[in-house]
Amino acid sequence: CVLDPAAGRGEFTNAVPAVERWAVDRHAYTEGTYDPGVNAVPSDIFDAQLAEASFDGIFVSNFLEHLPSQEHVASFLEKMRSLATDGARIALIGPNFRYCAAEYFDMADHTLALTHLAVAEHLYAAGFEPERFLPYSFTGRLPASSRLARLYLKTKPAWRVMGKQFLVIGRA
Repeated sequence: CVLDPAAGRGEFTNAVPAVERWAVDRHAYTEGTYDPGVNAVPSDIFDAQLAEASFDGIFVSNFLEHLPSQEHVASFLEKMRSLATDGARIALIGPNFRYCAAEYFDMADHTLALTHLAVAEHLYAAGFEPERFLPYSFTGRLPASSRLARLYLKTKPAWRVMGKQFLVIGRA
């Protein structure tokens, strides 16, 4: 059972091969946005009524930097921990201030500067055990390939050049 607490138009939710998928977004999208079978909850995640300890996976993409304060990040991750089953994984993706400081606030709705290390600390404080974190990017000049991805993961100096976002994974 997987939760996307800031699902947007469902790009992740529609693609994840889970038996049960939940998409929460404060915007109520038109019918047909989410695949049939996706449990769509039009609500702010802080107000959403979801069953505690019911999600095996939680995916958070480009959301934390829009929150108004570090305290809101802490509250959000505490709520995610309450929704996670024991052993569940949470994956967080977002712009990594460490590697894109010059353009980080070019987005008018970015309010918080976060790095992969700060997010890992927040996860730990919320009751998750950070397992992995790294800077990375979805886009680049090279074609997507699993071989290049493995090479990138093994080459830490490349992270400074190519890693404009963070990926942090934790376990409940």
